[in-house]
Amino acid sequence: MAEPDPEPMASGAGQRLGAPETLGISTLDPGHRPPAMPPGRQVTIRVRMLDDSEELFDISQKASGKVLFDLVCSHMNLIEGDYFGLEFQNHQKMMVWLDHIKPIIKQLRRPKHTILRFAVKFFPPDHAQLLEELTRYLFALQIKQDLSCGRLTCNDSSAALMVSNIIQSEIGDFEESQCRSHLLNNNYIPDQMPLIDKIMEFHSKNIGHTPAESDYQLLEVARRLEMYGIRLHPAKDREGTVLSLAVAHTGVLVFQGHTRINAFNWSKVRKLSFKRKRFLIKLRPDLNSSYQDTLEFLMASRDCCKVFWKICVEYHAFFRLFEEPKPKPKPVLFTRGSSFRFSGRTQKQVIDYVRESEFKKIPFESRVQHNSRLSPLPSPCDHEVPTEVSFLGVVSNSPHLSASSGHSHGMVNGQKSLELCSHSPNGRQPSPLTSPLLNDACSVRTDDEDEVRRKRFPTDRAYFIAKELLTTERTYLKDLEVITSFQSAVGQDEATPDSLKNTILSTFEPLHKFHTGFLREVEQRLALWEGRSNAHIKGDYQRIGDVMLKNLQGLKPLTANLHKQSEVLLELEKACRASRKLEGLCRDFELQKVCYIPLNVFILRPLHRLIHYKQILERLCKHYPATHVDFRDSRAALADVSEVVDQLQGSLVKMENFQKLLELKKDLLGVDNLVVPGREFIRLGCLSKLSGKGLQQRMFFLFNDVILYTSRGMTATNQFKVHGQLPLHGMTIRESEDEWGVPHAFTLVGQRQSVVVAASSLTEMEKWMEDIKMAIETAKTSNGPSSDLLTSNLSDNKCPENSSVEAESEDDMTASHTSLERPAPHRGNTMVHVCWHRNTSVSMVDFSIAVENQLSGNLLRKFKNSNGWQKLWVVFTNFSLFFYKSHQDDYPLASLPLLGYSVTIPSESENIHKDYVFKLHFKSHIYYFRTESEYTFERWMEVIRSATVPTSRTRVLNSKESHPH
Repeated sequence: MAEPDPEPMASGAGQRLGAPETLGISTLDPGHRPPAMPPGRQVTIRVRMLDDSEELFDISQKASGKVLFDLVCSHMNLIEGDYFGLEFQNHQKMMVWLDHIKPIIKQLRRPKHTILRFAVKFFPPDHAQLLEELTRYLFALQIKQDLSCGRLTCNDSSAALMVSNIIQSEIGDFEESQCRSHLLNNNYIPDQMPLIDKIMEFHSKNIGHTPAESDYQLLEVARRLEMYGIRLHPAKDREGTVLSLAVAHTGVLVFQGHTRINAFNWSKVRKLSFKRKRFLIKLRPDLNSSYQDTLEFLMASRDCCKVFWKICVEYHAFFRLFEEPKPKPKPVLFTRGSSFRFSGRTQKQVIDYVRESEFKKIPFESRVQHNSRLSPLPSPCDHEVPTEVSFLGVVSNSPHLSASSGHSHGMVNGQKSLELCSHSPNGRQPSPLTSPLLNDACSVRTDDEDEVRRKRFPTDRAYFIAKELLTTERTYLKDLEVITSFQSAVGQDEATPDSLKNTILSTFEPLHKFHTGFLREVEQRLALWEGRSNAHIKGDYQRIGDVMLKNLQGLKPLTANLHKQSEVLLELEKACRASRKLEGLCRDFELQKVCYIPLNVFILRPLHRLIHYKQILERLCKHYPATHVDFRDSRAALADVSEVVDQLQGSLVKMENFQKLLELKKDLLGVDNLVVPGREFIRLGCLSKLSGKGLQQRMFFLFNDVILYTSRGMTATNQFKVHGQLPLHGMTIRESEDEWGVPHAFTLVGQRQSVVVAASSLTEMEKWMEDIKMAIETAKTSNGPSSDLLTSNLSDNKCPENSSVEAESEDDMTASHTSLERPAPHRGNTMVHVCWHRNTSVSMVDFSIAVENQLSGNLLRKFKNSNGWQKLWVVFTNFSLFFYKSHQDDYPLASLPLLGYSVTIPSESENIHKDYVFKLHFKSHIYYFRTESEYTFERWMEVIRSATVPTSRTRVLNSKESHPH
């Protein structure tokens, strides 16, 4: 018997929430359980968690350290476990990390009497790189421990600020007597008494912050401290001066006391080694440096040297390498030196894994308040959950289901599924990369029913072309209804200018009325064609050209003003700038489910629809022989629509660019004057930027005059914060893979600064270099916009990563406080965010092609391991598939962005044994879709390939040249 789902708790301030049971394990491949326990005598291992609770794990003595570590991560449902480790005191009384490769028995002499500590091992420079709330919570506990023991030293103000965030997380909003009593009974820092009043003052300013926000603020302060993540290893230099060595993501650090006196960046270090008690740092030759080629430090013993050398090797691999280093072959006769190597995933692999898996869409919640133990939640349900819960979700075989995952359940293909249309508990939109199983309201048709239905309908290609007109017209009419409902929403508000109301009303109301009638005629004609109305009168009704000719002639007067659509966009933009209230109304409307793509795209739909009519008629005329009864009307209709499209083509190109600039403006934080005459968008996407901190993922935006680079903010707005700009005038570009030893790297050499970046693949690098080179050449001869894009605090044209850390700290801290106090909702499913998650890029060429390739209709969907086929209404647009129960639905239930996917035909070994099936494949995720005819199969393959196959900028330039501007 399944127990009823428990009531979810409100995520209010002061409630500490625990880990959901449905999550996976960080160090394992998607969907796998921890490795099988090797045979041998079992031993009980005691592990002390970060909240000071202790857990017992039974494990074979022959098991490796990795097996134990995976069990601990599995116990906590920790995904990003690679940042952590298990440390213990060895027989020499030294604290060392448990080796993942060696057997437990060779590391723990007395396992029953040894306590292992679960602790943070790798401290990233920015907690925004931690994608899971549970991970940030564990980091916050580590900071709390480091503060308490005096390891994390800082000034009184920083200490008081951090403690205020800790107690906000533990006891909630400030209440003077409660706060003072709590501080008197709990010590968070050494010598806390003199700071109690200051802590209370800071705590009083944290009202309303949830535990997650408090953790975020704690890490925001901690990461800026000099001793953040530092573990000191005593040493002496050649002169006998007492020092300490430490390792960080940037390289090897030298401390005197708690003051850093030197740093050796990984890029400057050629080799690290040790010889007996001497720890050696061999530097790369540098004519501008006064350092010797090799630096020598004396440590207490050889073992001390080896312990520090090992953690240096691991830090370098984790933060600097793209993937885990391969083991060296074992020598045949004798060994020399240590065989130790880093074992596990690098930071880049961890980030990629979590983004692909989209575990972060499941919130970190529990049913207990304050100081909860890091143990799994009890299962609310004994049923097995589906092995695949999302298009991008990692396969999960967990028998438990989190209460936060949804409230109602249905059966799909014999498997239990989650309700789809619920918002996440924190009120934000679901992830853009999420497409869970639909509930049982969707029909699941059997194969026999489908075969019977297929035999009843016509098989002529012209019928399926006409049916495409019908299905896409249904979607278009729904899109027009979005604009008319938007007009109703803002039209009643006094903040909306009358001119804007009149413009939208005069443009879209007549179009909506016209296409309602047009759709009715197309539906009637298809019903006659299929024989559903009058089976005995067929001949004269098996055509569609006459219906299109009549209606396109009726549509012509309404298209006369379509070239003024840019005025609608511009007037809406001006009105929003002038009125915050109207801006809020527009933003709220765009967050509604019906607005499944950016609002501005809906405004341009009438222009795009004319292109679709032209394509449908071209296919129809190509199919018909000249003697066909429908050929003459179809050719006349094609001539009419082609004339209108040719007249509007130049305006459409400009309007699409204008719309894209307006959309990007919403996604960027810290940029002014983005939308100016003459500026053209070219490409956006992810590149890894090389800096003193190593390779860091950045979002780049290429325009015809400048390149912007940004990072994603961990705030409620989900916007991308601009770090710097690179003017194209005077820029050069060169490949740099050999120069830096980084795959797919190239250097952008500007007049005032140079930037080294690396693409995720050779194809991505070639696309970026082609577009940038062409933009540089164009910038030499054009008089493009010259205004500074950045806001005043970034207008010095320097990246904050290379400028003063103190200045950046103050700006960032202020921004994060503001965003948490007044979170402004923002869509997180735009193409910018999809590119960020998929680590890829798209160009304006791709956007233009995506607009021309839209499709709607019924498809049967099947998961890799399921049996039945599920009938869905599917809309392809904006690089994504949107899923509905039926065409009557007002909004999609789920979506699947296709960037990164490949579309192929199933092989014989996949045992599909059905006609007209195509396969979508992304890494380990495979999904099958089944169409009703050869024509619809070809069309779906064609449009999906347009979103998944890379395009060249040359294609759009050639197409632009063929149309007058």
